[in-house]
Amino acid sequence: MESHDDTATAIMNRKPAPNKLMVDEALVDDNSTICVSPKTLDTLELFSGDTVLVKGKKRRDTVLIVQTDDELEDNKVRLNKVVARLNLRVRLGDIVTIHPCADIKYGKKILVLPIDDTVEGLTGDLFEVFLKPYFLEVMRPVRVGDLFLARGGMRAVEFKVVECDPSPYCIVSNETVIHCEGDPIKREDEENNMNEIGYDDIGGCRKQLAQIREMVELPLRHPQLFKTIGIKPPKGVLMFGPPGTGKTLIARAVANETGAFFYLINGPEIMSKMAGESESNLRKAFEEAEKNSPSIIFIDEIDSIAPKRDKTNGEVERRIVSQLLTLMDGLKSRSNVVVIGATNRPNSIDPALRRFGRFDREIDIGVPDATGRLEILRIHTKNMKLADDVDLEKLAAETHGYVGADMASLCSEAAMQQIREKMELIDLEEETIDAEVLDSLSVSMDNFRYALGVSNPSALRETVVEVPTTTWDDIGGLENVKRELQETVQYPVEHPEKFLKFGMSPSKGVLLYGPPGTGKTLLAKAIANECQANFISIKGPELLTMWFGESEANVREIFDKARAAAPCVMFFDELDSIAKARGSSAGDAGGAGDRVLNQLLTEMDGMNAKKNVFVIGATNRPDQIDSALMRPGRLDQLIYIPLPDEQSRISILKSALRKSPLDKNVDLTYIAKLTHGFSGADLTEICQRACKLAIRENIEKDIARQRELEKSGNDAMDEDEADLVPFITKAHFEEAMKFARRSVSDADIRKYEMFSHNLQQSRGFGNQFKFPDSNNQQPETVDDDLYA
Repeated sequence: MESHDDTATAIMNRKPAPNKLMVDEALVDDNSTICVSPKTLDTLELFSGDTVLVKGKKRRDTVLIVQTDDELEDNKVRLNKVVARLNLRVRLGDIVTIHPCADIKYGKKILVLPIDDTVEGLTGDLFEVFLKPYFLEVMRPVRVGDLFLARGGMRAVEFKVVECDPSPYCIVSNETVIHCEGDPIKREDEENNMNEIGYDDIGGCRKQLAQIREMVELPLRHPQLFKTIGIKPPKGVLMFGPPGTGKTLIARAVANETGAFFYLINGPEIMSKMAGESESNLRKAFEEAEKNSPSIIFIDEIDSIAPKRDKTNGEVERRIVSQLLTLMDGLKSRSNVVVIGATNRPNSIDPALRRFGRFDREIDIGVPDATGRLEILRIHTKNMKLADDVDLEKLAAETHGYVGADMASLCSEAAMQQIREKMELIDLEEETIDAEVLDSLSVSMDNFRYALGVSNPSALRETVVEVPTTTWDDIGGLENVKRELQETVQYPVEHPEKFLKFGMSPSKGVLLYGPPGTGKTLLAKAIANECQANFISIKGPELLTMWFGESEANVREIFDKARAAAPCVMFFDELDSIAKARGSSAGDAGGAGDRVLNQLLTEMDGMNAKKNVFVIGATNRPDQIDSALMRPGRLDQLIYIPLPDEQSRISILKSALRKSPLDKNVDLTYIAKLTHGFSGADLTEICQRACKLAIRENIEKDIARQRELEKSGNDAMDEDEADLVPFITKAHFEEAMKFARRSVSDADIRKYEMFSHNLQQSRGFGNQFKFPDSNNQQPETVDDDLYA
């Protein structure tokens, strides 16, 4: 008699049949191929390009061409959505079996017909636009009853193989006659619908999806696993994260993929004015779910029905929270019901819900990174006809802070722009659009660029966010300052691997100080543009309000939004208005200034190293700023923006006049010599005044010339005559210089330079610090009492 241990060993050593493989997500969207690993190909004694018969669920099978994928695991196959869902009725994680198909022959003729709901509003030759390109690409095997998706223009049409000769399957070659005459087929079986959301429709949250599948699929599909091992299956999952990241989509996908009964509770729907009816509605939902198990109860916006009981005034809300707690505790372990909650305000939910046994796991569905955004873009553009110049990777890199909903909006806007460009070809009076016109539509990179210009991340809709258009070319001089800013802000965004290699965390902030008009705001905008980061400009005084505690909440909210839209540059203009040295705000109502500064300090300390958020402060009153804000680890770099020297003044003048027509006699070097002590803003004002004088003179001469022509009997003047003063001349600058003024006095400059000098002095050793030449030499000891 065989012992228990021998049986266990035999079970452990039992290997699955080599032709039974698990379905994985397809990387290439092709209706006729199945991808396996090279090792599996050898085991099954097949060659790449062979035709195989693949069997799925419900006695469904189809014929496909086998191909290899070096990155695929040996026990998996890659199938696209059409083949898996429609023809084999399998989903990700299900098992299919592969058999060689040696007896398949070339087809003489096939009959394919479109599905009615995919050809609504289409006219023209479906064969030329959809079927011919589809079958010309490659010799495709087909089976009677199979559905396939053919793309052309901006549309994807679903076809069904009705007949083939020889039957039941054949290979479509150049000699095969393809018939597509006949009425479209009505979609009778709703199970065949391609619009059901699955795991392959979700991108940008792979890790979180794996966690949810582990928590939800296992208890629903294999409850005996938990029973055997002696633990209770999980009862609930709470998903939280910013709006638009795909929380509701994930819940629907899990329900579709598991085949579970899906009961949706929208928070406010169950509320009722009748006493006790709200709790009754909730009880009915749970009873319905238990009756139809395995099932998923999805509570959207759970914070609206389960707020903190000690914070809410309504008796109804308290009773609903208590009812929800008892219902979740009362779920029988064998009832196969899982509760999924979704919210973007997890801290508003009653803490009693957030414990093991109710919501067992909390999963953060955050803002996707560049790889996640690329996945989402591929999902949203898979049915779009894209032009050759579209670079999805570049778009993914430029869309910082965008969530899934924003990416969908971006693709939609780009497609709409393409349609606007082709509006002259579309007859709005006609009910149908010609297939050739549809075929000419393809979304280009310019359409996506336009869409990027009109959309911004939803996390930052309330905040004024921009990627500025200012570049380094707009800023004259200040080369050292530009380099410092590049090293502090641009390098961590563009070369994070270098910081990792040297074990250094990037700086958190920069303080630009100096006289007014020297280009501090312009520098902050230029650096945000150079590293393609989002830019939030915060005017200091707008954070302060008269309500107690609201000013600090404003600071918190701004930092939360910046973290959600990372990489992000936060620019605090007039920083001295909210960061005055503590204790100096005695006249301030309730000491709001001190509280805002404390909040600012804690937010800067709490910034996550993984989030690229940089703070740039600008002030022309550095002596008033609290010293705690200027220590290393907060505003690390203190950069003095001095008045421009002669070379910088030439650069500023050239930058200000680079789009203006300048007479060759104008000597900018001479103007730069004369304007010693002028700031960048003062020089720009001189250039603007000279431009205004040139425009005035031009208009006056035009009017005078027009009057002369009218007297002589001519109606209009020639183009050459119309532009009598085409340049800004030396005379215009001479006139403008009469009104030139310095905005910064010598006393102010001395004050700034003294502050800068004091900072340099307080920085430590200067040039005195040197390492000893040999290992034996000891550094000189300094008596600490000298500093007492």
